Amino acid sequence: MLHLNGIGKRFGDQWILRDLNLQVREGECVALLGPSGCGKSTALRLIAGLERQDEGSIELDGARLDTIPAERRRIAMVFQSYALFPHLSVRENLNLGLKIRGVAPTQRQQRINSVLDTVRLKEMADRRPQQLSGGQRQRVALARALLRDPRVYLLDEPMSNLDAQLRDELRPELRQLILQGSQPVVYVTHDQQEAMALANRIAVLKGGRIEQIGTPEELYKTPASCFVASFIGRPQINLLNIDQQLTIGIRPEDLHFDVEGMPCRLISREWQGASQLLLLDSPRGALRMLCSGDAALGESLSVSWPTRAEHRFDASSGRRLAG
Repeated sequence: MLHLNGIGKRFGDQWILRDLNLQVREGECVALLGPSGCGKSTALRLIAGLERQDEGSIELDGARLDTIPAERRRIAMVFQSYALFPHLSVRENLNLGLKIRGVAPTQRQQRINSVLDTVRLKEMADRRPQQLSGGQRQRVALARALLRDPRVYLLDEPMSNLDAQLRDELRPELRQLILQGSQPVVYVTHDQQEAMALANRIAVLKGGRIEQIGTPEELYKTPASCFVASFIGRPQINLLNIDQQLTIGIRPEDLHFDVEGMPCRLISREWQGASQLLLLDSPRGALRMLCSGDAALGESLSVSWPTRAEHRFDASSGRRLAG
């Protein structure tokens, strides 16, 4: 188990992380999700030993990890930039790390051939990075991480440089690769769809602190705050200020047409294949609605939602209300 206990990190007078407590179990992938500047990449650098925390401790299997130099921690990192040597072939890029670690030549080639089979790049072994697609280059970076036989995997926005189609194609492969072993995996992303698809649990960060941690389903169905509710789920949840004490959250898929409901006007529409995303102007402000029907721009509509679908938050603190 990887355990971050009361971690704090500051740059000058500004705290980037504060009182960060996180456990990642054997074979588990935990995603750190949040907006830019929330501290998620800093947390990864602390685990890797590239930075030193100002408070707290980092343990692996009950022993202090943060007292060990970075090069001896046996941690594999995968970055968004791939970090491949452009003048070396795929095989040479993979061979370099093994050579530095003193692995015998015969064993090096056996391990490289095996990992190239795993990431389906054996036929690309003699190509240089510029001859590969973005998805193939990311597979090379993953293969290099797999070759390290690490105790922990750290992935920092590994698919952010890929287009949407490549991300969709690589996501199931990446999940299979990083979750096939027993090592803890920490996955940093700002893409909630990516986090929900890959992680066993998600820690949503806000201002250097964990706002909520749980399974993707838990975060979606019972968000602890307006912030989490807005960050988890696409299209984004509707937040309606009912009065000075209460904010209600309604998922777009929970809205439905109702002649006795709230009067609205359709102001825009996005086709999404089997469904449409409607943007409605209502007395409570703009509403997003997912539906399978058809409607004309400017048309007057009425919508409602079941009471059981409401997420209720304190309007002042933004925290979820009990009950």
